[in-house]
Formats: sequence, C-alpha cells, structure tokens
Amino acid sequence: MTQTLADMRRDYTRDGLTEAQAPDEPLALFSQWFADAVKTEQPPVEPNAMTLATVDADGRPHCRVLLLKGLDASGFTFFTNYDSAKGEQLAARPFAAMTFFWPSLERQVRIEGRVEKVSPSDSDAYFQVRPLGSRLGAWASPQSRVIADRGELENLLLQTEQRFLDQAPHCPPHWGGYRLLPERIEFWQGRSSRLHDRLNYRLDAERWVRERLAP
Repeated sequence: MTQTLADMRRDYTRDGLTEAQAPDEPLALFSQWFADAVKTEQPPVEPNAMTLATVDADGRPHCRVLLLKGLDASGFTFFTNYDSAKGEQLAARPFAAMTFFWPSLERQVRIEGRVEKVSPSDSDAYFQVRPLGSRLGAWASPQSRVIADRGELENLLLQTEQRFLDQAPHCPPHWGGYRLLPERIEFWQGRSSRLHDRLNYRLDAERWVRERLAP
C-alpha cells in the first residue's frame, strides 16, 4: 500500500450547520439537503442511496445499501422482497436505521425509527413504474436464499419471462414497501479539525426537540 490507513484523512471545510440555519422540524431540512445532493453529487454517487441497518431475532446487526423511493410527512419509504433476510429481520424486530452520505457536500444524515409495511396499493403503484426487467426480477429471484450458481438464477428468469409472455407482471405478494417512521434524525456537517456540526432531532411526545451534539 502506498498510503497507510492511519494516514488517510481529509479536512472538511465546505460548509457549517448552525441552529439559525435549521428549521424546527427535521423533514424540511432533510428535503433541503436532499435537493442539494441531487444538484451536487455526480455519478457513481446516487443521492438516494442509503445504508439500511436492521437487527435479527438474535440481536445481530445487518447492513446493506438500498435506494430511498419515497418521502413524505409520515416517513421514508423503500421497497424489497418481504421474504428476504431484511424482511425476516424487520418482521422479528420492526425497527431500523438509515444513513445517507453525500461526500461532495461533506454531509451525513442518520435516521432511526419504527418500520411498517406500506399498503398493497402503494406497493403495486410503485411496482408498475419499475422497468420491466426489475419487475421480472422481483418474481424470479428468491432473494437472500442460497442458489447453486448464476445459471440457476438465469433459468429462473427465463421461466418468469415465459410465464408473463402475454401479460404484464403484477406485483408479487412477497414484494412491497416499508416505511420508516422517524423518531430520531441527526444532521452531520463536516467541519475543519474534526470539530463537525451535529444537530440532532428527537421526537418527544409528538414534538421534535432539536439539540446540538459534540463531534
């Protein structure tokens, strides 16, 4: 290695985050930061990419990167296979955490809360606007299950294509959306000398409380 891990660092000098810049509730600030990320981040960074953390029935944590597909006053929505590992984990313990990182803006947002399934009609509405290949893949893939090789997956896709040869694939019963209902949202803005700005919003009796955390 030409550079050791201990020497890998950068100084953050782009911006700051003061209480005067922050609204009383966090979704407005998230929407503003997300719009900034859409305008600023360049491929291969996807502004709606997030790390989703769940916990299984044994208390072991699991993380993976997903794409945010919905945001409104009630929460943050993503879609997946209900029978996948993450689906089983959410069934056992319906809580999760999300982390968004936008490196060009030197910003990070952490979100924690309870997770619930969205309505079947909402899942179907999103499913119908997905590309055909993605819709077929949702039927073909036994997500998170062990398979013999790539050939098995390709055969499953071929069978699915034949099944829906004369009709558009509808939303599978094992596939749909989850909504994270936020109870805590932390906004992190990188600052020089590792003295980062951290504004934390926590839900207290249906009211958002904003507080500054030490970096």
